[in-house]
Amino acid sequence: MATAEQIKSLIKSHLQDDSERFVTTALQLAAYEAHKGHTTLARDIRYLIDKQKSKQLKLVSFHKDLSDFIHSSKSQHRLSDIILKPELKGRVNKILKEYYQRQKLLRYGLSNRRKILLAGPPGTGKTMTASVIAGELKLPFFTIQMDKIVTKFMGETSAKLRQVFDTIQNSEGVFLFDEFDAIGSDRGRSDDVGEIRRVLNAFLQFIEKDQSKSIIVSATNNMKILDKALFRRFDDILYYELPSKKETLRLIENRLASFLVNLDVQTLIDSTEGLSHAEITQACYDSIKEAILEDKTMVSKELMINNLKNRKSVYNHK
Repeated sequence: MATAEQIKSLIKSHLQDDSERFVTTALQLAAYEAHKGHTTLARDIRYLIDKQKSKQLKLVSFHKDLSDFIHSSKSQHRLSDIILKPELKGRVNKILKEYYQRQKLLRYGLSNRRKILLAGPPGTGKTMTASVIAGELKLPFFTIQMDKIVTKFMGETSAKLRQVFDTIQNSEGVFLFDEFDAIGSDRGRSDDVGEIRRVLNAFLQFIEKDQSKSIIVSATNNMKILDKALFRRFDDILYYELPSKKETLRLIENRLASFLVNLDVQTLIDSTEGLSHAEITQACYDSIKEAILEDKTMVSKELMINNLKNRKSVYNHK
């Protein structure tokens, strides 16, 4: 049976109308009973909680203010669409596996990985990973447009963040905070202003208190400038790098597909050095378009090298 402390906690949270504490205690009680071998009672407790939560869950119909900075879409991406290092793909797989088996984890008072930080250079697959997670889990994909969240008016950004986290609570999905460094930079930076410090403090509080079923993904191109207090708020941190030679080979073969005829991809490797997944992908698509417009059914080595050089030439003008 329940411990005396659990019973007191349930009564206290009910009398104080603290629903979050009541649910947490009830789930702990279910885990305790399951551990004692009382599986039927544990299952009944979890069923009652899930039934009540389903009644409270609201379907989000964004009013104008929310649609201004939360973009909703349905992802069709799958894990097979993204080229990642085996270790990184394994980490993404773990996020998916824990979500699928989250009820099993709950029986022991544990939760699935829900708060994920993705870091690395632009174009290395961070946004695509978030979209893949949404696609694999068949969840709505929401992108938080940080440039529209952050404003010059004191308190407005924090108010918008509160709206975002209310949406995260009420509508299960995958929520991507892209270009997260806009609000996540180190509070000790000399060029920081007081408003950004307040915004970061608000985000830290919101994400720590979040008990939703949604998956929250934050992506940054520069992890070095993030405030250290952020790291312990995330369940997992994935770091992305420019593609290796092996990944580049797979990427080009995957993107060129039927236009790959007679092309020795190995001869292109030197031309891809320093380019990201996104840049190599775009060079492939540019080559395919040129081949189609010239009524050709294959991409030549010269055409690919030329488009890869065009991608690299951007850096020469920075």
